[in-house]
Amino acid sequence: MTHLPAFLLLSTALACPALAETFDEATLLAAAKGEPPLMVIDSTGKVREQVAGFKAKYGLEANGTKSEAPGTIRMVMGEAQAGNVQADVLVISDTPAAVAQLLTPGLAVSYLPSDMVDAIPEGARDPLVISNSPVVWTYNTALHESCPVSNIWALTDPDWSGRVAMPDPLGKPAYTDWFNQFAAHHDTAFAEAYAAHYGKPLETDLNSAAEAWVTALAANQPLLVESDSDSAEAVGAPDATESFIGIMSTAKFRDNDDGMKLGICASMQPFVGLMTPKFALITTASDSPNAARLFVHYLLTQEGWAPQAIDGKMATNTTHAPVANEPSGVAGVMDQMWFYDTTTSTDDWNTRQDWQDIWSLARDSQ
Repeated sequence: MTHLPAFLLLSTALACPALAETFDEATLLAAAKGEPPLMVIDSTGKVREQVAGFKAKYGLEANGTKSEAPGTIRMVMGEAQAGNVQADVLVISDTPAAVAQLLTPGLAVSYLPSDMVDAIPEGARDPLVISNSPVVWTYNTALHESCPVSNIWALTDPDWSGRVAMPDPLGKPAYTDWFNQFAAHHDTAFAEAYAAHYGKPLETDLNSAAEAWVTALAANQPLLVESDSDSAEAVGAPDATESFIGIMSTAKFRDNDDGMKLGICASMQPFVGLMTPKFALITTASDSPNAARLFVHYLLTQEGWAPQAIDGKMATNTTHAPVANEPSGVAGVMDQMWFYDTTTSTDDWNTRQDWQDIWSLARDSQ
């Protein structure tokens, strides 16, 4: 890419110079001192630590609020209609919804500071992805010396019926988005994994190998949970006597310090886990645009990102090394993780209901 896409330029509503101009911290700080307190919204409570660090660094008033993506998006949409948007910076993990409901209608924009362009991979610039959050296939290390499963198709076999712990895709659309990602970008890998597991090519009347796997998994009656904490408890409880495989955030591996027995299924084919992106967006109606730009820049620095790095989240800033004491060890299997492809996020959004129907019909058929 020889130039930055126009989509990365802040709109004139933010009263900012074009992205092509040099990031000028002193000028932004001087302007920010005359703005109202900054409001930052993220889905993790770690945002409060990040905001506290930002306040200490710049001497600006700011507040950090935890809110899940659906609530944040509804709030911004409602406040925009009322002409009273309170939030300034949004850190959003629901990629398709953020694109469809915030970026496309112009309620928020993406901003990449010019001094960070070379540190951020091209695919994470438009819109700006600040991090990728891993979820991994997990087993109980007290029950097994290594993961008892090495192929995702094994999870559809009778031996694992009712013993795969995962969030309900009907309540957590990130998983239906991934189903669509599988079909769009990894279908050959699903077909090859089938052949490796069963010793014969996949034959199916369904639209893709990915759909065949999703259908088979749903029909195998996985244990559907409401949270990653529930998945962790099902899989890694120290007194567990029955083996489960689960998929969960690497943040849950911190519970190993309290007795949990969670280990990554490092041999799982064709993927060990999934990396879900987080966007950093600025509302177009922000009344603190200079402070917002400073905060986005701060998130991309080592200091600004440190509070979230310990959970295994991987900064897109390639100059940051993974945290050495991150408990899951996900950095060691990063070459076996699949990263979300934002180029098809609109299709992921448009097909959510289709994948929910596929899941529900297969699960109810048993």
